[in-house]
Amino acid sequence: WRLAVGKITFRLLICGSSSSGAIFEENALRDDEVFQLAVSDLSLSDDALQSEKITHSIKLIEPNNPFQAVQEACELMNQGILALVTSTGCASASALQSLTDAMHIPHLYIQRNSEGSPRTACPFNPSPAGQRYTLAARPPVRLNDLMLTLVEELCWQKFIVFYDIDYDIRGLQGFLDQTSRQGVDVALQRVDRNISKVFTNLFTTMRTEELNRYRDTLRRAFLLLSPHGAHTFIQQAVETNLASKDSHWVFVNEEISDSEILELTHSALGRMTVIRQIFPTWRDSSSRCMRQNHRISSLLCDPQEGYLQNLEVSNLYLYDSVLMMANAFYRKLEDRKWHSMASLNCIRKSTKPWNGGWSMLETIQKGNITGLTGTMDFKDGGTNSHVQFEILGSSFSETFGKDIKRLATWDSVHGLNGSLKESRIENGMLGVTVKVVTLLEDPFVMVAENILGQPKRYKGFSIDVLDALAKILGFKYEIYQVADSKYGSQLPNGSWNGMIGDLINKRADLAVSAITITPERENVVDFSKRYLDYSVGILLRKPEEKINIFSLFAPFDLAVWACIAAAIPVVGVLIFLLNRLQALRSSSQNAPGQPPNGGSGSLHSAVWIVYGAFVHQGGEGVVGSVALRIVMGSWWLFTLIVCSSYTANLAAYLTVSRMDHAIRSFQDLARQMEVDYGTVRDSAVYDYFRNKGTNPLEQDSTYAELWRTISRSHGLDHSVSSPSEGIRKVCVCVCVCVCVCVCVCVCVCVCVCVCVEEPLCFQILNSV
Repeated sequence: WRLAVGKITFRLLICGSSSSGAIFEENALRDDEVFQLAVSDLSLSDDALQSEKITHSIKLIEPNNPFQAVQEACELMNQGILALVTSTGCASASALQSLTDAMHIPHLYIQRNSEGSPRTACPFNPSPAGQRYTLAARPPVRLNDLMLTLVEELCWQKFIVFYDIDYDIRGLQGFLDQTSRQGVDVALQRVDRNISKVFTNLFTTMRTEELNRYRDTLRRAFLLLSPHGAHTFIQQAVETNLASKDSHWVFVNEEISDSEILELTHSALGRMTVIRQIFPTWRDSSSRCMRQNHRISSLLCDPQEGYLQNLEVSNLYLYDSVLMMANAFYRKLEDRKWHSMASLNCIRKSTKPWNGGWSMLETIQKGNITGLTGTMDFKDGGTNSHVQFEILGSSFSETFGKDIKRLATWDSVHGLNGSLKESRIENGMLGVTVKVVTLLEDPFVMVAENILGQPKRYKGFSIDVLDALAKILGFKYEIYQVADSKYGSQLPNGSWNGMIGDLINKRADLAVSAITITPERENVVDFSKRYLDYSVGILLRKPEEKINIFSLFAPFDLAVWACIAAAIPVVGVLIFLLNRLQALRSSSQNAPGQPPNGGSGSLHSAVWIVYGAFVHQGGEGVVGSVALRIVMGSWWLFTLIVCSSYTANLAAYLTVSRMDHAIRSFQDLARQMEVDYGTVRDSAVYDYFRNKGTNPLEQDSTYAELWRTISRSHGLDHSVSSPSEGIRKVCVCVCVCVCVCVCVCVCVCVCVCVCVEEPLCFQILNSV
């Protein structure tokens, strides 16, 4: 790797020679060319230096290598330099700042962008004794102020910020804090270099509802990307139908050329706003080619040099930094306050800093020039604060290939000059009669009570909104129902039917109904702000209640019932035997003629006692022995457990059977074969299933199976023409049968079936 070192040497008869060093990174393709150009123009324009010879050498270092940058800077200081000019990233700049502060060498620093991404402020180290020798030739980053001004001007309350992987997100901290205090909802998303993979992950990880919410968030977006990255990102958003005509893209980057702006504008769908830094002097060739009232023969004035049309912003500041440094040298010579160069050794601890460094720094800070970037000075705490931005934009009404124009300018002194709001035509519809097409659907559009001989009247939520708009804007309307009773779907030949077709074919100016906003429809017509969000549901007939006289046996398995049935006689026989034994024992112990003390001694009495205990009804008293009491106590405990378990299982069985539904999702619907299903033809749901079911890249076979059933016979078998027809088709039929019996063996039955609408188990499938 090579170090870029520019060495300017002035050999004057009275002061000897002077040198300055410059350090560039190897990916700075134009820095060496611009440096040589500035040195060449300096010799042509500066009278005090016209007779002197300027020499320089160019080398390059690795990007973001602070160690190599310090190593090469130390070599320059060992040779003896009056000032150091660098164009590097933040990492190298921070290391060079510490070195130049320690050695008292004036350091003119130009910050470079990282791979074309928007730049963030470089954090510098605190300087010893408050003496900072690093002067920032490039103004501080003002993108936060610009973005905040735009958010306030456009009254945004919710948006998303896409930032490049090379962008330091800490640069947005001030902007995020301010928007948070204002209650603005801001989302952040990093964009990897493989932009197509970003959108692929969206479709593989998000469900349809999440994609719709993401698409809504994408309507207001800041792009902190490189020009090429922003162009690819917008192109991918348009191709995947995540962008719409009411999207508003705001591209924020100090460096973007006119050709790149045209590419962005032509690829964007919706409104495009571009924020970039401008340089009036650079665009004015008469000012660019003049030095001290003399026209120079610089390559800057040669239109044949194409590479000059694509100069980076850092190149322009590098050019002006060389002029600024030369201006300081000239004034030092003029004032006779020249300090000779000293050889400095960075390694030795005994090395003292340059004693003329502070004097040279003050001379640079007090000076000012007018160069390619406009006015440059360092009076604002060692920073060049002169910066100006322009805000370019297009309107929502334009489509692909639209032009872009300047909307406003912004600078750190005067703020915003202009307006970012779109101009609206006031009273443009006053007295105009608008044709309105509609489609009946409760409660949005319904037929009102009509008077004979007068036009049909309508009522409903959408009609109330239409009346309010007509009152505010002062227009009149004529309303009619669409002829084919369809909302609008794209046909194979590319045309549209329904209300969308009437709008496209200019048969109607406005459509009012409960119509669903879809990406396909948004590509051909404009929608108002939505007023209702809901998901797709299923209208399902309630299952008929099945009466089963054996349902009381359902809580226990057949084996359990068999064991219970066997236990009753077994325990009854056991108690009978125990009673017999007790009676025989009592008769042998009692005197002759005394009755035995046995209680219930018959078999049927014993069984009855067992059954009575089982059903918790008791039975005849038992005066028994200890063995008999043990058997009865165990039986009672057994019956208590069995009855409690039976009661609990019976309640659970009845509850579960009442709540059981065979169809709970699209997957259940596709797997079953008993229930026929469909939707409203040429509706949003119909198109959704068609697109998903016919897509060869769709991994889920559920949609293909659903579409085969829905589209059977071109949708005539199972699908309907309107939601009301679908409700009628899914009604429940109740049959009442009256039977008259003649004699004993002949019965005549007459059945009457009446269809009634029952409460729905799921939401109605009417996303039309």
